[in-house]
Amino acid sequence: MAIRLAVRLTPRGGRDAIDGWARDEKGQFYLKARVAAPPVDGSANAALVLMMAKALKISRGSVRIASGDQTRLKILEIEGVARMDLERILGQP
Repeated sequence: MAIRLAVRLTPRGGRDAIDGWARDEKGQFYLKARVAAPPVDGSANAALVLMMAKALKISRGSVRIASGDQTRLKILEIEGVARMDLERILGQP
């Protein structure tokens, strides 16, 4: 079963990094991330998928953008990692 994760992506962020958790105006948690790649031809999305796969030590194919591929707020579906491992690596919201 896939884990769904909200991520707010900042393209052209200077470097590839996961910047921790935040809350939106509705109180929903999301992970803040930035990539050096520009938002052109899916480059930023591809960089996000690669960065998340490396951080979680899973294959790129195990991470996909379920929605939001044209917006800053994305929903990722992640296969092959347990919720406990995800929280250990990314922290708790």
